[in-house]
Amino acid sequence: MRLRTVLATAAASLAATTCLSAAGPANAVQSNACSPSVSIDRFSDALDKTTYDGTFVGNFSALAVDRDGSLAAVSDRSAFFGLDSGPDGRTLAPKSVVPLADETGAALDSEGLVVDRDGTRLISSETEPSVRRYSRDGRILDRLPVPDALKVAPAGRAVSNGTFEGLTLLPGGRTLLASMEYALAGDSAGIVRFQTWQRTKRTKGGHFELGRQYAYRTDTGLGVPEVQATPDGRLLVLERGFTSGVGNTVRLYLADPRRATDTSGIENLTGQDGVRLIKKTLLADIAACPSLGATAKQPQPNPLLDNIEGMAITGYSKGRLKVLLVSDDNQNAVQTTRFYYLRVRI
Repeated sequence: MRLRTVLATAAASLAATTCLSAAGPANAVQSNACSPSVSIDRFSDALDKTTYDGTFVGNFSALAVDRDGSLAAVSDRSAFFGLDSGPDGRTLAPKSVVPLADETGAALDSEGLVVDRDGTRLISSETEPSVRRYSRDGRILDRLPVPDALKVAPAGRAVSNGTFEGLTLLPGGRTLLASMEYALAGDSAGIVRFQTWQRTKRTKGGHFELGRQYAYRTDTGLGVPEVQATPDGRLLVLERGFTSGVGNTVRLYLADPRRATDTSGIENLTGQDGVRLIKKTLLADIAACPSLGATAKQPQPNPLLDNIEGMAITGYSKGRLKVLLVSDDNQNAVQTTRFYYLRVRI
């Protein structure tokens, strides 16, 4: 979303090619610690305010690891980028860009991205909201059903620019999950819904039909811009907010939906008894990370911070993750397209 504004199917190959090692100097990890569970290796502004093949490189809203191990990204200005992640994960040079559109040819507010097991791209847009399956060359192959309540008012109860932001496949590749950014009208502020779909066997690729729904409570004033499944079925959840003159708040949580109540049949979520929300545990407040010499173009609690919106798990080994974050610069002179390389213990 413009703020002032896979892993399940790729886990085996990621673990084999980019798995995280616990080796390395303990003092180096400690000096870059954001919290006991999270450290930051480095950041990169290499793509800030650049262009590729006539397209502005930025406005990034989601990241994913493609089937060949390279990095994929979508911008909320309706473009899909292939990025050269390089053997050490340090190279970010764009190598392809594919325009995206809806069925009428109109641009998307593309926010979430999953590279499916057959190489097709599942992309969410928060305009309606929607989730569509695209071919590698940007053709629409399928469109998933969306519950009426999650549609933007007046069709539903969602607020504009507050719908599907995160998108991820759970372990096994049969369950797709999308996170709403903000609460529906009639739900308590801060209680956001996570919608799932189950893969069917009607076709070789498999359509998705509506599945369970869960509720997640954000910290006061924050929304959910991204969610990523971990190999054990839990979720990494980003929470984010912005205060003019102060800057961004970005927190990383570990959440567990496995015992949460199915809220698909509950009209209003008001914190009532009997509704088990997704449990969450704070992993890190990104403002607590070392700044690593970063500079900010506007006030920030930590100059490292910007409008962080995209996240991908790029490696996994023995409860430790490599996690890549990216900020959405909104094509704004006072914001930065910045990549953050984290190590996360879960």
